[in-house]
Amino acid sequence: MENFNMEKALEMFSKLITGENVSSKDNGDLYEEYNSNMEMANIFNSMLDKLNLTLYQYKDALYITAGEKNKVFGYTNEELRKMLGLKVNKELYMCYFIIYNIITLFYKDSSSYTFQEYIKSEDVLKSVEGSLSTVISKLGVVVENELEENSFKAIALLWEELPLTHSNDLTVNTRAYKSSKLGYIKITFNFLKEQNLFIEVEERYYANDRFKALIENYFEDFRGRLYEIMTEGVLS
Repeated sequence: MENFNMEKALEMFSKLITGENVSSKDNGDLYEEYNSNMEMANIFNSMLDKLNLTLYQYKDALYITAGEKNKVFGYTNEELRKMLGLKVNKELYMCYFIIYNIITLFYKDSSSYTFQEYIKSEDVLKSVEGSLSTVISKLGVVVENELEENSFKAIALLWEELPLTHSNDLTVNTRAYKSSKLGYIKITFNFLKEQNLFIEVEERYYANDRFKALIENYFEDFRGRLYEIMTEGVLS
């Protein structure tokens, strides 16, 4: 029986780590085994703990993601810069900040787990400008050290220097340029789509179940320092 449970745990890990779905509909036998077989579930969860991976369960489906500072299954700043076409960390931090605002736009209420149906570029633009302005105005109160203060100042300065759109944007659809605010938002949207977290329909962006699982977990368990700073900046 122990060999059976280990084999099932390894099989499920293989499916999830290679991007396959494990749910009541896809690989349903593994999903049922995880929920009904405590020994198999314990083996699987122990594997994730040792590999610094986190499991999410959302709407009869399982998802895994890399834990903080996981250099094997996660991305380094350098790798993310290359994927996003960025050169320096302040540009990457700008995208991080945009992602945070995307998350807060989608996930409005932690008590009822309600999600915004979709968002658009102009929604993110308004959110970034509002939240960044609020934090910068209270920077001396909300940050704990010089590094945090300089990071937010660098993001704010970068954002302020950017025009709304790129001069070559002659079409309705915004292009993913680093030289405009909407361009940065488009870069971030494209990255989230490539990570299979978004569905785009006519410039509207819908969060899929995987992204909803990540968002819900972020607010429940891994809010992080950025969340603390943003909450203090808005509520204090």
